[in-house]
Amino acid sequence: MKTYQNFINGDFARSEGDGGLEVTNPSTGEIVSRVPESTEEDLARALEAAETAQVEWAKRPPIERANALREVSKLLRENVDHLARVIVEEQGKVLGLAEVEVTFTADYIDYMAEWARRIEGEIIPSDRQGESIFLFRQPIGVVGGILPWNFPFFLVARKMAPALVCGNAIVLKPSEETPNNAFEFCKLIQEAGLPAGLVNVLSGSGAGVGKALAESDRIGMISFTGSVETGSKIMASAAKNITKVNLELGGKAPAIVLHDADIDLAVTAIKSSRIINSGQVCNCVERIYVHEKVADEFTEKLSKAMAEARCGDPLKDTTVDYGPMINRQGFEKVDAMVKTALSEGAQACTGGSRENVEGDGYFFQPTVLSQCKHEMEIIRKEIFGPVAPVVTVADLDEAIACANDSDYGLTSSIYTRDLRTAMRACHEIRFGETYINRENFEAIQGYHAGCRKSGIGGADGKHGLYENLQTHIVYLQN
Repeated sequence: MKTYQNFINGDFARSEGDGGLEVTNPSTGEIVSRVPESTEEDLARALEAAETAQVEWAKRPPIERANALREVSKLLRENVDHLARVIVEEQGKVLGLAEVEVTFTADYIDYMAEWARRIEGEIIPSDRQGESIFLFRQPIGVVGGILPWNFPFFLVARKMAPALVCGNAIVLKPSEETPNNAFEFCKLIQEAGLPAGLVNVLSGSGAGVGKALAESDRIGMISFTGSVETGSKIMASAAKNITKVNLELGGKAPAIVLHDADIDLAVTAIKSSRIINSGQVCNCVERIYVHEKVADEFTEKLSKAMAEARCGDPLKDTTVDYGPMINRQGFEKVDAMVKTALSEGAQACTGGSRENVEGDGYFFQPTVLSQCKHEMEIIRKEIFGPVAPVVTVADLDEAIACANDSDYGLTSSIYTRDLRTAMRACHEIRFGETYINRENFEAIQGYHAGCRKSGIGGADGKHGLYENLQTHIVYLQN
């Protein structure tokens, strides 16, 4: 069994909470590692190290900061196989997806490094003779990052890379479900020679070190990816010091399939959206509104496609389409939501339970539910599992109205061959992202952001990078 220690000030440091948390393989239930339940003293040392490192790091030319990050991405590419297996062991995604996560993480770091020469300020006209007004974009200082378990390795970079390019230091807390990959990441940060204290990683519970990090008056921004419930608590903790928050929270992405859609395309994309990472992806399709003219055809084809999906232990069988749910709580939540939907009149066209699934892990059958109603819990609340609930609608107006009637506002999608319909949807669907005739997966250079309870601020692209900067206006009277 592996044992990890916190990464503080450029080295792995013993904690009073060493071995306090057990990490399990969701495919088998086997304990695979022990990690610290970090203390407030651990956090204080990490923050002190970050503050010290940030001062000198911010003075370095941006291109030097970028080049240092490129050394990290180079090492990631040299260690894809090892890192992917670590991710699969503690998180349960299929090996191919874990390999993509590692290479995509390297690509992300390189992309953010490219922004080093592109961070721009402004010169603003003054009303006064002889005066110049300058807007500088400057580092925030120390950023706190709290990570999720569904794409844990990528999220290290999504929070770290833009923060460091902008001249900040960072203190990260990985999910207690998936800390191992973050510590393996730290080994490569150490090997790459990043300045000590620039990146610090502490494991522990959200109620413990996570809450303490969000409450700290020594950070300039707290960035969190995870559930609405936890995001709300983090926002409340940050409010004590009026700390800036950047929150990517839950999603309940609607997919609209119209009568003129390419049904086969829609089925392929939506199936992929429901089984990727066992359906545990905040931006993927969570509810489907299908025009009544094609509802039977679409549901039949989707049910057949989903029934062909195979789940199992990704380390034992590399041919499976998806792995287990992250833990028992996640499995039981999905199981309870499906049972409730069936009791309310939904029909299971395929799947609907754990039955006929091999293995001892938290596996759930690929499931399609027809005859769902917009008012059902399965349509209103986030599922986070391999379940596709289908609602039949009469027209685009009803589909848009239902799509917008949600507490969430992260991603959405529509399938149609009509350009005017697609553009109307872009204007009327109130979500941070809309995908037209393709799967729900954002681009590095885009801007991944939601509205309503799906979050505040965003990530990726220029706008995501600028989240890690603060403005400084200077008035110079000549």
